[in-house]
Amino acid sequence: MNALPATSAWNLDADLATLDAARQRRRRRVVDAYDGVRLRVAGRDMLAFCSNDYLGLAQHPALRDAAQAAAARWGVGATASPQVCGHSAAHEQLEHELAAFVDMPRALYFYAGFAANVGIVPALVGRGDAVFCDALNHACLIDGARLSRAQIEVYPHRDAAALGQLLAASGARRKLIVSDAVFSMDGDVAPLRELLALAEEHDALLLIDDAHGFGVLGAQGRGSAAHYGLRGSRLVYMATLGKAAGVAGAFVAGADAVVETILQRARSYTFATAAPPLVVDTLRAALALIAADDWRRERLRELIAQWRAGAGALPGGWRLAESDTPIQPLLIGDNAAALGAMAALWEQGLWVPAIRPPTVPVGTARLRLSLSAAHTADDVERLLRALATLPR
Repeated sequence: MNALPATSAWNLDADLATLDAARQRRRRRVVDAYDGVRLRVAGRDMLAFCSNDYLGLAQHPALRDAAQAAAARWGVGATASPQVCGHSAAHEQLEHELAAFVDMPRALYFYAGFAANVGIVPALVGRGDAVFCDALNHACLIDGARLSRAQIEVYPHRDAAALGQLLAASGARRKLIVSDAVFSMDGDVAPLRELLALAEEHDALLLIDDAHGFGVLGAQGRGSAAHYGLRGSRLVYMATLGKAAGVAGAFVAGADAVVETILQRARSYTFATAAPPLVVDTLRAALALIAADDWRRERLRELIAQWRAGAGALPGGWRLAESDTPIQPLLIGDNAAALGAMAALWEQGLWVPAIRPPTVPVGTARLRLSLSAAHTADDVERLLRALATLPR
């Protein structure tokens, strides 16, 4: 008796069948082994274009050594919330190093990126305030805005003029602009200079989520804010550490009073066990590699240029998104067609995920290609050859 009666309001099988009919059910694959961009899945070796390990650091020997040394020193658990006894000397040092790395007064480390944004937004605004969101913001920013109970104003994607009109018309007590820096499904970049100028003009704060820019953009990988020369007390900078940094967690940086307010009010920080110190010490090693290894970002730039030149010449009318970042979508439109393209590439030993609604808007299903410094020019050429064989 594992199934509920068909007449029950909790007959979830019907809901799952609806997902199947729309080709929207997600299915996990079990990875048996990781070796950079080469993964072993169900006994099969796959060349992966699906991870966010943009600098190829996730299996770096220096990070493995740091993790092993930290485990020997700290053990494997933080044992409590950071507000109790979970905030170690390693956490404290990492926060100082992160603040210095992004040239901001203070930083606060969270155990996960999603937890960071659903904590940051409600910590800064509430009833009587307003949050101004790009239409294509990541789910964690959207959920953070909803949890805040502030008025939510959505402006068209990357449309600073429309945002300015909304800000001017708002009578909210406090105004918070929130935007991805690099958008996770399209790979394009927000008009960050314009957003910060609007924040200054309308007495607002600007929260940017640099999950996909940190480590990749800016001198020494210091992120999108550094890349565009953004500074000032109205900037609240958030970035994740499980992508280009190759480990786990996230941080927010900004003015001391802003970070202290988040520390005091963010429920996802106060009421969660801290990340283990072994993760934190490993992140400190990753931060050093990000700063030192400029060749990784240079290789990324070369691979992106190679991919865009090759994809633009593919037969069959593939639609290549406008992106100069490691996120390189091929827009298809139909869910079934996107899944079919993914399956055909899988049969050739290439893992390129199909992304469908509700992750992206209806009618914009795509292959979402992610490039890494761990890829080679031959890897990219292999993918281009495989795509050339697919019907469009």
